[in-house]
Amino acid sequence: MSTGRTTRRRLLTAGAVAVGSTLLTAPKAFADGYGSGALGPWENSSKAISTLTQIRPVLDTDGLFMFGDSISVQDGYSLAQRLHGRTGDVIAVHNWSGRPTAPAVDALAQWAQAYGLPGRILMATGSNDIFTPPVFAAQVERVMDVVGPARKVYWVNVQVARTAQTAAVQLADQRNSAWINLQLADAQRAHPNLRIVRWAEFLAAKPTRLTAYLRDGVHTTEPLGQDARNELIVQAIEAG
Repeated sequence: MSTGRTTRRRLLTAGAVAVGSTLLTAPKAFADGYGSGALGPWENSSKAISTLTQIRPVLDTDGLFMFGDSISVQDGYSLAQRLHGRTGDVIAVHNWSGRPTAPAVDALAQWAQAYGLPGRILMATGSNDIFTPPVFAAQVERVMDVVGPARKVYWVNVQVARTAQTAAVQLADQRNSAWINLQLADAQRAHPNLRIVRWAEFLAAKPTRLTAYLRDGVHTTEPLGQDARNELIVQAIEAG
């Protein structure tokens, strides 16, 4: 079996965990789009954005820029502490709850133009793309174009199956999460400087992790899920 097929099987298996023994089939459109509903307004949601005073030390020491969503708004400070304690690296963040990947890439492009970029970029976005998963691949390509081949991009893949929703919506969430993760895996094969932080596979390794590490099918529990996800990120950065 080829490496590509093995990767796809691993990702699809990870995607099936939250929905029991249901077989994951090829993604298809539903009457309401892709089965997960519609993304609501996010522009007035909570956010954490570093100031220029906080950005300068990152550039001076070649730390990391981070672009994320609500999981990162919640977990970003803990991640910054963990990473600095292990590697001495500092992070500047642009995290915004509810934000899909396209405006996160817009923010990356804006920072690149305004400040320049450090040698490493952390993308922790994609969970809010389950509502329109086909757009995700183009956004990954945009990131790689902005960053260029000499910098490394660490991208956390996604696991969404919102427990407050119906079983049908949870199934769609899971299928769309796997679709997003497959697009990310495809991009990695085209870009040697793209590293995937395999959060979905970590959760899939033991079914009990879905409830122990996620409080609502998306966001991490504190401290268990938060620590686990942040540790995966730090380990990926340490590995280079």
